Amino acid sequence: MITPIDHLPPGKKVYFASDFHLGVPSPEQSLAREKKIVRWLDQIKADAQAIYLLGDIFDFWFEYRHAIPRGFIRLQGKLAEIADSGIPIYLFTGNHDMWMFDYFPKELNIPVLRKPVSITIGQHSFYIGHGDGLGPKDYTYKVLKRVFANPVSQWLFARVHPNVGIGLASFWSRRSRIQNTKADEVFKGDDEWLVHYCQRVETRQHHDFYIFGHRHLPLDLPIGERSRYLNLGEWVNYCSYAVYDGQELTLTYFENQPA
Repeated sequence: MITPIDHLPPGKKVYFASDFHLGVPSPEQSLAREKKIVRWLDQIKADAQAIYLLGDIFDFWFEYRHAIPRGFIRLQGKLAEIADSGIPIYLFTGNHDMWMFDYFPKELNIPVLRKPVSITIGQHSFYIGHGDGLGPKDYTYKVLKRVFANPVSQWLFARVHPNVGIGLASFWSRRSRIQNTKADEVFKGDDEWLVHYCQRVETRQHHDFYIFGHRHLPLDLPIGERSRYLNLGEWVNYCSYAVYDGQELTLTYFENQPA
């Protein structure tokens, strides 16, 4: 579903971002953040060869057959414009928006991916995904994810009227950890579970770069002697993203600087 980029043309770049969490902590703040994301997309479309959005773009998303959550039309319009211009966009599901089905592929021509993928871009190999449910521990969430991803569970939820289903899910969304607008995530050192996961993958297959979201903390860490792990952070506090120019992968910030 993802097309490898064997050669990155001069001046072209590949962009990675995640965890926009549109919808929280308030409609006003979400709208301001959505407009900022649209400005970012307007800026990068000039030299983007491809754009990867690694999950939790929305703090809640559930597609009914004939209904989707209200709002976020500025982002959807901008993504459609960019995709229509010929720049491929790839959208990964996260733990907050795992209930994406065929709306983005059919309406915006944007593929939806549900698991980490291994790809080649230029001269480097990448392993990318959202990051939820990977690595050791977090057993409760892993069980819940199986339940939420189960087709029977999805069918049952779809039987609930959208006003009730979306309203209930939005209520629970407002209790998520990103709801606290403070950037209170801290580096866990040896307990960084995505680092452990990357190390395990690296023993089976080498990748130059591992890129994930979910963690909400911008990170750039070595994986052994030949690889790096980047966490993309989030856009409530950091507005951080990664850009690859064919030689270097850089973690940077849009209209913001880390504290």
